[in-house]
Amino acid sequence: MKIGITGGIGSGKSYIADILRRDYGIPVYDCDREAKRLNVESAAIREGLISTVGEAVYNSDGSLNRQHLAAYLFNNKENAVRINAIVHPVVADDFVRWADGRDHASDTPAIVAMESAILFESGFNRLVDRTITVVAPTELCIQRACQRDNADAEAIRRRIAMQMTGDERARLADFTIMNDGSDVHPQLDKILAAIGA
Repeated sequence: MKIGITGGIGSGKSYIADILRRDYGIPVYDCDREAKRLNVESAAIREGLISTVGEAVYNSDGSLNRQHLAAYLFNNKENAVRINAIVHPVVADDFVRWADGRDHASDTPAIVAMESAILFESGFNRLVDRTITVVAPTELCIQRACQRDNADAEAIRRRIAMQMTGDERARLADFTIMNDGSDVHPQLDKILAAIGA
């Protein structure tokens, strides 16, 4: 069983993913972290980013120039679509290999999960059996993101405006978790019971 976890900026999807790992023993594939790794390791991504954004997208030491890429990526939605078309297929293949590899491990878990901020936008939801979206009050999301990213509220609001809304995600997801600061374990228990975990 593969479950996808998503949510907007500051909703706490990583917090939920950490709880699944720590308290429920569910392995979680972190799309953001793995994409960062693949942006450096994958020849297909490297070639695609250089041809789309230019040589400056990589530093002289071979590492990704994140600021340069972010400036291009967040400039407009068309740029984001171009970058995603390069990165997403490689991440999707990597997730499938990771999940399949776990199937053959001696300590095979009943469930694995994928954490992705753009689960539906990327089409990654097609790689999982069930989806969970994490939501929280907007002002709380902004407060969390400002603290985490050391950013100002207006910058966070602009990023939120470019994302799918929590309501849109909730309509697409099989389950929704309200992460407003209260204990989320009862919600997780109910969801895992419903999917037969």
